[in-house]
Amino acid sequence: MRVGNRLRMLAAMSDAETTDALTDDPRPDGLRSAPSLVLVNTGNGKGKSSAAFGVMMRALAADWPVAVCQFIKSGDWKVGEEKIGRQLGVDWHSFGDGFTWDSDDLEVDKAHAREGWNTAKTVIESGDYKLVLLDELTYLCSWGWIDLDDVVATIRNRPDHVNVVVTGRDAPAEIVELADTVTEMREVKHAYQAGIRAKRGIDY
Repeated sequence: MRVGNRLRMLAAMSDAETTDALTDDPRPDGLRSAPSLVLVNTGNGKGKSSAAFGVMMRALAADWPVAVCQFIKSGDWKVGEEKIGRQLGVDWHSFGDGFTWDSDDLEVDKAHAREGWNTAKTVIESGDYKLVLLDELTYLCSWGWIDLDDVVATIRNRPDHVNVVVTGRDAPAEIVELADTVTEMREVKHAYQAGIRAKRGIDY
């Protein structure tokens, strides 16, 4: 049973029922290890990339070789996660030119997207990394800028030890189906909607 569901169940119980439930082991039978996992962070809420970069930090702490392929955001952003990631030895690739509404030429953006995916595909297939983070990849798939079937096949056929994290809104059903763990971030409230700019150290 998922932790959130378990907590809601406990809140609705009597004291005696709660005591019994707290001593029950919620873990499923037959737990096994997997050589690698695919994680997807999607949804319209804040935190998709932030959660992925938390995984990046865990991987680094485990002495894993890590690569980040960041789409949409341009290298001019100088995001905090890139700064610290590079300092810690992450191989970092940025392919975007920024948000589409700031674009001078969407055809150039599409070309960068295809180039970026080709690099990301090479990174995955190389087997040189235990974690490959594909930040904001879902947008390229949803917009039809890259071949979704190729993305799915590349992730599915990756070397056994390569873990993959994919982030972005509207994750295609094919990627959701492929993933081992999918988390949907739901926006309840966001400072930006109140006219507050993104804050360095919090948002980037």
